[in-house]
Amino acid sequence: MGRRRTSADGGPLRLGLRENLAQFSLLVGVNALVGGMIGQERTVLPLLATDEFGLTAFTATLTFIAAFGIVKAATNFFAGTLSDRYGRKPVLVAGWLIGVPVPLLLMWAPTWSWVVFANVLLGVNQGLTWSTTVIMKIDLVGPAKRGFAMGLNEAAGYGAVAVTALATGSLAAHHGLRPAPFFLGLAYAGIGLGMSVLFVRETRAHAHHEAATHGASGAEHDGLTTARIFTLTSFRERALSSASQAGLVNNLNDGLAWGLFPIFFKDAGLSVARIGILAAVYPAIWGLGQLITGGLSDRIGRKPLIAGGMLTQAVAIALIAATTGFWAWVAGAALLGAGTAMVYPTLLAAIGDVAHPTWRARAVGVYRLWRDAGFAVGALLAGILADLVSIEAAIYAVAALTALSGVIVIIRMYETHPPRRR
Repeated sequence: MGRRRTSADGGPLRLGLRENLAQFSLLVGVNALVGGMIGQERTVLPLLATDEFGLTAFTATLTFIAAFGIVKAATNFFAGTLSDRYGRKPVLVAGWLIGVPVPLLLMWAPTWSWVVFANVLLGVNQGLTWSTTVIMKIDLVGPAKRGFAMGLNEAAGYGAVAVTALATGSLAAHHGLRPAPFFLGLAYAGIGLGMSVLFVRETRAHAHHEAATHGASGAEHDGLTTARIFTLTSFRERALSSASQAGLVNNLNDGLAWGLFPIFFKDAGLSVARIGILAAVYPAIWGLGQLITGGLSDRIGRKPLIAGGMLTQAVAIALIAATTGFWAWVAGAALLGAGTAMVYPTLLAAIGDVAHPTWRARAVGVYRLWRDAGFAVGALLAGILADLVSIEAAIYAVAALTALSGVIVIIRMYETHPPRRR
């Protein structure tokens, strides 16, 4: 008989949400802190660019998002490979160590280049920590409730983005754009590092256990090179590649919402406090909605939510450009959050459905590379169009690309849950 696999604490190793509830809940809390690190920027940084650093070109203003997206995308790719090679926990801890200086740099940056450098570090922090918490939750829960697990994970992260965006908007309105709003980020980094070092346990053995009991032939999957996995996830495998392009476009429009919407609302005469509310509504609906959509994808399948979510986002983005007034924009932001909630955990669950446990972490890394490259693509595209034409033209262009992405999912992607159909 083979040796019985054991968990990090020496007990019998079991897959499932209930069986691993303590560690799963801890990782949900850690991911909320990861999301809060982004949330500290959502309201304040675009306003900081124009008010304190005097940036007038939209392209220059959005350089911080481009830097963040490029670095996070690349880090996502390596996070999967590193977590397969060295374990999940070391990668998670390294991500938090790199994130600690970020709020300090944002507080005291004397020039905009310091802000851009802070976002380089933030991209590394997010790529290592968020990727690893996703992989660890997939490891723990097994296939049965993968969509629900991803919904909880992403709800925690983007719920924290919303709460922090709202809180920093309020702090900025009462105490100025710096340094008060970034004290939250400093607290998040310290608590996240402490929890990851002291309480998080390694989950790589759970992935090995699932691989040993997986129905597919090991010969089909063992020994796949990282280059082969990159090609499958990016281009060749229909569901994986469809998910990758949808993830890229989703974060392309999130880059627009992060970088241009606050300036768009400010130019319309809204106060910082109201801009903070709008910056919070979108990720709040996004975060809370995933508590429903993740589990829903386990019941009705991944494809309807992914395609429907992309088309819903397209309508919402166009609505924001076509309307005026605070309450109309609240409605548009809420609809955008709902569409994103349909897509975000479902894409991750689809990757987990298709990728074999022996190379799943690397497939997640490749998917997240493409997805977070969308931040950089969105920042550059939106900035160039806003400079050459108008902010409204940039918003409409992103809406059109988002609709096209939904059509690609409808045409190319097959259903991945229940078990794969070809």
